[in-house]
Amino acid sequence: MTERHLPRWSEISRFVGPSLSRTTVDRLARVRTVDDFARLARKRAPRSVFDYVDGGAEREVAMAASTRAFDEVVFHPKVMRDVSVVSTQATVLGRPVPLPVVLGPTGFTRMMHAEGEPAVARAAARAGLPYTLSTMGTTSIEKLPRDGDRWFQLYLWKDRARSTELVERAADAGYSTLVLTVDVPVAGGRFRDTYNGLTMPPTLSPRTLANMATKPRWVFDALTTDPLAFESLGDAEDVMALINTVFEPAVTPSDVEWLRSVWPGKLVVKGIQRVDDAKLAVASGADGIAVSNHGGRQLDRSVTPLELLPPVVDALGGAAEVYLDGGVRSGADVAAAVAFGATAAFVARPYLYALMAAGERGVDRLLQILHDDYVRTLALLGVTSTAELDRDLVTLRTGRPA
Repeated sequence: MTERHLPRWSEISRFVGPSLSRTTVDRLARVRTVDDFARLARKRAPRSVFDYVDGGAEREVAMAASTRAFDEVVFHPKVMRDVSVVSTQATVLGRPVPLPVVLGPTGFTRMMHAEGEPAVARAAARAGLPYTLSTMGTTSIEKLPRDGDRWFQLYLWKDRARSTELVERAADAGYSTLVLTVDVPVAGGRFRDTYNGLTMPPTLSPRTLANMATKPRWVFDALTTDPLAFESLGDAEDVMALINTVFEPAVTPSDVEWLRSVWPGKLVVKGIQRVDDAKLAVASGADGIAVSNHGGRQLDRSVTPLELLPPVVDALGGAAEVYLDGGVRSGADVAAAVAFGATAAFVARPYLYALMAAGERGVDRLLQILHDDYVRTLALLGVTSTAELDRDLVTLRTGRPA
């Protein structure tokens, strides 16, 4: 039935690294959902590390609502259609992709697993999907593997010279797309991290350290690999001073215009939570915008991305690509987002669960699951391609069009 573009798990699992036991490989073969990965991740990683990925801002209302919104999606499938062949191909910023998915930026990635950003980038390249390296990544711009379509996420600094330096380095290293995050004028209140001592600088409690000691494999990997560092930001001893200057509370549309003038590739503005801001971003030169509440990790009770997506798509009228970022946990969620108007969905937290659970092969397995789920959903909806997904196939359970 499927037109397959991603490597099958049976093919991937032959390349078992020394840190991945046969038992883990067999367990991964039985994984079917992101929740399965989260359960495995909880077993492997210390609580503080798992909570950093699993948690959100304050009471975590926005994070929960973003995921719950997909539970309210109602599909209206067509029947008596020939779905013997289903193509999952899509186009993102002029480039063909085998699935309408972008792997979004995450900070501290090597804290989840020693393989870190390079492992995720390699898995993305095998799958033919874009991967976005974060400014707060633990692998430098230059060290990320050059395979595949690489994007770079930028926080605009108060020190514009540092921003210019990062942009120039990304261009020189061949990154195709710059993703400007605009929803972090100040850091959000992530209480789980505060309780666990994952602050800047760290304030780890005896209880947190004791819990880490119960995860010997994670501790061994952490002690036998390079120390964690925000590698794109410079020397380790200077990082703490830099952190205090990263977030810029005075970002305006003129900054988007400036980036458009200095960046030679595609430009995406991430963190849009209002229709008028989407229009401003596009008018300032953005090629795409990501409707996003930062995974519910910044302003609690912020907008639910899936609910805002259709009004933004309608308001822009094709002037720029629109991505949904937040709450996606399955290939069916990706299909719903595209049906409501998204060009593609950003996926980040799910691949961190997979990375924590089993490193690079865990990410391979996750991407295969998303692909297979997406194919199955399209076939059951009675469509044979991504291009056929539209709002005729979806509503929200509340009766609202979304």
